[in-house]
Amino acid sequence: MIAIASRKEVANLAGVSEATVSRVLNNVGPLKEETKQRVLEAARELGYTPSSLARSFARRRSGNLGVVMPYLPKARLFSAYYFSEILSGIGSKAREEGYDLLMIFRDGDEPLDYSGLFRMRKVDACIVLGAKEEAGELAALRSLKQEGHPFCLINQHFEGEGFHEVDADHVEGSRQAVQHLLQQGYRRIAFLNGPAAYSNSRDRLAGYRQALAEAGIEPDPSLLLEGNFSRRSGAAAAKIIAAGLAHIDAVAVANDRMAIGLQQGLRELGIPGSRMPAIVGYDDSDAAELTTPALSSVRVPFYELGEIAAAQVLELFSAIESETAGRLISVKLPTELVVRASTMNISSREG
Repeated sequence: MIAIASRKEVANLAGVSEATVSRVLNNVGPLKEETKQRVLEAARELGYTPSSLARSFARRRSGNLGVVMPYLPKARLFSAYYFSEILSGIGSKAREEGYDLLMIFRDGDEPLDYSGLFRMRKVDACIVLGAKEEAGELAALRSLKQEGHPFCLINQHFEGEGFHEVDADHVEGSRQAVQHLLQQGYRRIAFLNGPAAYSNSRDRLAGYRQALAEAGIEPDPSLLLEGNFSRRSGAAAAKIIAAGLAHIDAVAVANDRMAIGLQQGLRELGIPGSRMPAIVGYDDSDAAELTTPALSSVRVPFYELGEIAAAQVLELFSAIESETAGRLISVKLPTELVVRASTMNISSREG
């Protein structure tokens, strides 16, 4: 009996993904000439010929990887470090695999219908950014899962749902940030968090509580504040922090934009450097090094999250196309604390 080569064998020989093999052999979407030739040579060497059924299915593909994002009026999403880094990672991997990106902005006032993107063949797979714990969101994601569509969440976890997810270890990242403040001698540490509808906010709160517990400190509910991840909400929190400076000596903040807003807000309220609380941010955005003082922050590998999510979700689509079982995507990348001047002991900071 003559062994028939599989698409996986062609992909392995050519050093590309199965999805790329399909796109080359079915002439779908833009591809580098070098990649095309490598795949065609591997197919010839192995004697691989795709079935007519596979060809028919492939021609019905869109060649698009969908990225679902929140629509926030007046918000400059693409200038936000979080979105720009993740989208760069997604775009890099999509281009490598010969896919185009289709950006879909969801309106919070309209019912969510992610499945419709697949029914209308607008996308072959999709990545959801900015998902949060809401009834409508959960129902839309459950529909995607039940209908077997390839999709992946980034930076959001839904307990017990079994969705495909790529995330960072925000519990540990937050724990390290607060532990660092404790090691610097700070004890009255406030926490400025994002909305609880986001799992990363809940994870960061858990890390904050864990670090305090390890130091034998009982959390004080009056030191827990909530913003919406914007610089403006950080500036608004500055009024509360300034009023409590007599008993607040440090603040852990759930992202850099709020931390920078807090720094600016305190300065505008006339708080001198000598009375400024220690502040640690989260994300380690480009702006963290440009603040005065430079902002300590937890580095999150957003670019890598985007790359991995794109690669994994396209593998899911490839598995569906070849009628094989795809594995559950569950990735959690480590974070890293980057220490700068904003968390130095007060006596060491400039006034």
